[in-house]
Amino acid sequence: MRPLLILALLLLPSPLLATTPTDRGQSIAIAADNRLHGYGDMQGRLEMILTSPSGDTAKRVLRVQSLETGKSGDKTLMVFETPRDLAGTGLLTWTHPEGDDEQWLYLPAVKRVKQIGARNKSGPFMGSEFAFEDIVTPFWQKFHYSFIREEVRDGLPCLVVERTPTDPYSGYTRQIMWVDRTDSLIRRIEYYDRKNVLLKTYTASGFTRYNNAHWRPSDMLMVNHLTGKKTRLLWSEYRFGAGLKDENFTQNSLLRVK
Repeated sequence: MRPLLILALLLLPSPLLATTPTDRGQSIAIAADNRLHGYGDMQGRLEMILTSPSGDTAKRVLRVQSLETGKSGDKTLMVFETPRDLAGTGLLTWTHPEGDDEQWLYLPAVKRVKQIGARNKSGPFMGSEFAFEDIVTPFWQKFHYSFIREEVRDGLPCLVVERTPTDPYSGYTRQIMWVDRTDSLIRRIEYYDRKNVLLKTYTASGFTRYNNAHWRPSDMLMVNHLTGKKTRLLWSEYRFGAGLKDENFTQNSLLRVK
């Protein structure tokens, strides 16, 4: 567990005891964030299934590596293995608790690393319904919060929280987040666009606890309500403590991906 998170959990009221909507919403978000961190490093396999409004599908396979780097944040590398025309394409992301996140995209066809600018991260990631800013989980510090209500969703008691991005270049005005009350896992997020219209809904399911510590979903679904398109992410082969280092997450490492 990160030292900053330990301190935050000690200083802030628990989700059940917080007295204001802001305090309670932030406490819920910290608890959910804590579930996703403290893993050290991780590897996994990802199947991305794109579905058109007519039901046509396209499949992509990626390998994913992530590393926690203490106070500076997390680093993630995603590399496409299939289809052939995308093989070797890589996305490197450095996510920070404070300040702008950094992303670089490597396109093997032109053998060039391109930085994703802050103004462009709301764009779709490789034709999927996940934006560049959705691809990795942001730290809780990236939002303002307000607790809304408690409700049962899909048979699970959930705490519903509104979070508003602090980043002026985010593609969203706000997000509504459902966190299950038992395990503090994010089960659903509704994304509202810059016109405050419901744009997308994300749902996560098939959670498994690895090494008796790290909760991860096997299924993530993003539905675009304006276009009817869907993207499903199917995770497998999670491995924690693989011994990854900082040198596995540099721009030079993007040039070496295969």
